[in-house]
Amino acid sequence: MLALARPTVFAPRATRPAPHVAPHTTPTSAALDDERAWAALVARDRAADGRFVYGVRTTGVYCRPSCASRRPRRENVAFFADTASAVAAGFRACKRCRPDAPPETEPAAITRARAHIDAHLATHGDAPLPLAELAAAVGMSAAHLQRTFTRVVGLSPRAYRDAQRLARLKERLRAGDTVSRATFEAGFAASSGVYAHAGRALGMSPSAWRRGGRGERVAYAIEPTRLGLLLVAATSRGVCAVALGDDDAALTEWLRDELPAATLTRDTDDPPAEGAPEVAPYARAIAWWVEGDAAGDAALQALPVDLSGTEFQQRVWRALRAIPYGATRTYAALAQEIGAPNAVRAVASACAANRVALVLPCHRVVRGDGATGGYRWGAERKARLLAQERMQERMQERMQERGG
Repeated sequence: MLALARPTVFAPRATRPAPHVAPHTTPTSAALDDERAWAALVARDRAADGRFVYGVRTTGVYCRPSCASRRPRRENVAFFADTASAVAAGFRACKRCRPDAPPETEPAAITRARAHIDAHLATHGDAPLPLAELAAAVGMSAAHLQRTFTRVVGLSPRAYRDAQRLARLKERLRAGDTVSRATFEAGFAASSGVYAHAGRALGMSPSAWRRGGRGERVAYAIEPTRLGLLLVAATSRGVCAVALGDDDAALTEWLRDELPAATLTRDTDDPPAEGAPEVAPYARAIAWWVEGDAAGDAALQALPVDLSGTEFQQRVWRALRAIPYGATRTYAALAQEIGAPNAVRAVASACAANRVALVLPCHRVVRGDGATGGYRWGAERKARLLAQERMQERMQERMQERGG
């Protein structure tokens, strides 16, 4: 039975007078937008760290925008362009988020843990690396290592090890190794393991991936829409590519670059040519959605997707698909949702690697400062997509109000 220690009684601490800052003023920089700063504070946006700090009048403490402490009331907050200004106004640094410390870098223990995993993979291959053994090697408890590694790297130690094996497998296959040799060099004990694990991540068998997808049948269709031309491609497993553009030939060339060794068939007939995957229903569903069919969003999100990627990329893509119609997320918020708040850049890279536009709605991810941000298929298209979704949402709300 766990014995409880007697509680320690502390004497009341003298009340410290709150720093004097005029309400809703920015003491150092007129260029600092209070409303955007408040939005970043509410979202605990890590991307805003280093751009400003905020002071809480009732506590006399100043914090980073991403501080995990309880959110203060708006009228008790003052924003500062830098830490020196906050200190000059009478605020002291928060001991939780340490805004006076240098920008966070990868802890040395996590660097050592990654190196230990890589070395173990090189020398022991598929042999298990127990979390307790890894933790002992870097001087941390297993639970603390698991939490810190996942927060910093964006993957658990085990998932990181799997990702490294997959990267080695790809490297060896690209170098021309046989599947058997590449399997051994990557650290897989048997071909059955590589076909079970890597097959899911590659989106095809290792032998097919080694051939650059040669032998993979891909059907595609190009439809005119209000946003320009829409290319939709599919394998027998589902939608594998969605792109937007203005030139038929350029879109087709893009698909050939993405799948250089696949057998491409343009679906100009319905039903499709014999042996080719069926793509026309997918193309129609996505085209209707582009034209403003908000009711078709559920059907769009139910379409099967055949897209290979690392475990981290798959997590980001699942989170993308969960963003509701008409809503947006910042890269920092998306990183928080997948449990990897420090992996904002990796999240942005995973969004950029998405080649199934609209179905995996990366257009709903915006910058931390509220700007629309870039888009693989053009910033103007992204802005129009977001505006269309907002308009459809408002129309639905008005219809519901009238019906009520």
